[in-house]
Amino acid sequence: MPFLGQDWRSPGWRWVKTEDGWKRCEPFSPALEDGNNQLNDLSHTVIITGDDENEEMYNTEDCEFAAKKRKKDHFRNNTDSQCFYREKWIYVHKESTKERHGYCTLGEAFNRLDFSSAIQDIRRFNYVVKLLQLIAKSQLTSLSGAAQKNYFNILDKIVQKVMEDQYNPRLIKDLLQDLSSTLCILIRGVGKSVLVGNINIWICRLETILLWQQQLKNLQMNKQVNNGLTLSDLPLHMLNNILYRFSDGWDIITLGQVTPTLYMLSEDRQLWKKLCQYHFAEKQFCRHLIPSEKGHIDWKLMYFALQKYYPIKEQYGDTLHFCRHCSILFWKDTGHPCTASDPNTCLMPVSPQHFIDLFKF
Repeated sequence: MPFLGQDWRSPGWRWVKTEDGWKRCEPFSPALEDGNNQLNDLSHTVIITGDDENEEMYNTEDCEFAAKKRKKDHFRNNTDSQCFYREKWIYVHKESTKERHGYCTLGEAFNRLDFSSAIQDIRRFNYVVKLLQLIAKSQLTSLSGAAQKNYFNILDKIVQKVMEDQYNPRLIKDLLQDLSSTLCILIRGVGKSVLVGNINIWICRLETILLWQQQLKNLQMNKQVNNGLTLSDLPLHMLNNILYRFSDGWDIITLGQVTPTLYMLSEDRQLWKKLCQYHFAEKQFCRHLIPSEKGHIDWKLMYFALQKYYPIKEQYGDTLHFCRHCSILFWKDTGHPCTASDPNTCLMPVSPQHFIDLFKF
């Protein structure tokens, strides 16, 4: 397991445990190392040419501090995220033990689980966006400074991906709206030290969010020219089957705006009834019956009314998984070093809200 620290093996180096033992990694570029070597030579020269013993000691410490600061500045300016980890999993521990001091935090998990790569996978995109939205609503102040920086770096990549691919802009608009509302409230309470970092940084971030919102508002969907088979050419029963695959009422309404035929199919009472039965229990929608003018139940209005009172079921192509045997959180395709005899029986999918709850103490 990798760690950072100054110890007897080599102060300042990063070590990684492998099958052959501990190996030292070099996180900085060769050019930086050359610069550091020159700086070390300079400090050595200062020691030789100094006349006063105290002055020699002072110059040496000053040069060592400058070398460390140079490494830190180079690392900050040449990485999108604050830290890089080889493993794509994290051990979730909620108390100190002899082997582990402290506990796992939400910010640490956010940095370790490689969300920057996850948003490039269409199966995980909605999952990551929903997780960022939950963090924006209630957990933004619980992130460390490094995790907050990583959060906005990932958010920037999400916005750029939506601008390029036009994929699910409505979901990103909701995320930015929640984030801007939260930041406006937190910036007013800056006297309570609720934000990590300078207030000017957060004001710039808020301005960036407003710029992203304007860009998404002006987003023009690309019109694809295709002389082959289109959605309108499909038979009615296939179009109807497509509508029944949606689990979000807003997606059904959006698709119904494409053609008059799809609009007619999207207004089907049976379609909305199935949607209500999928998301809500019978005792829930029995309390909020909304009859139509003809005396029938208006299932479409029923769906949006129930959505205000009860959470809907969430569907994702891929999610994080938690191993109950090892207490490890990971992406399923990357795996983790499980010690159970049958690892598949220990796996449990983790929803975005469950991810947040794992790190509440």
